[in-house]
Amino acid sequence: MELEAAAFRRLVSHLRERTDVQNIDMMNLAGFCRNCLSNWYRDAAGEKGLDLDKEEAREIVYGMPYSQWKAKYQNEASEEQKAAFEINKPQH
Repeated sequence: MELEAAAFRRLVSHLRERTDVQNIDMMNLAGFCRNCLSNWYRDAAGEKGLDLDKEEAREIVYGMPYSQWKAKYQNEASEEQKAAFEINKPQH
């Protein structure tokens, strides 16, 4: 578990540094994004009986409140990105 935790921390650190990589690009290429990762974190907390809301989980992944990250780093998705997302989005 220590190795998994270390790998997770490194992934989160990497994503915090790569603010140029948009979530929609991650979704289109890899099928997950920062929001997915924060949802998985929240799910894991819930499985352990810990109460963690959506915004708290996102702040753990983004390193700041999500609204602040969006204002600083999120760009409007292009029509091409949106079209690719519609084709590639996960079917839940």
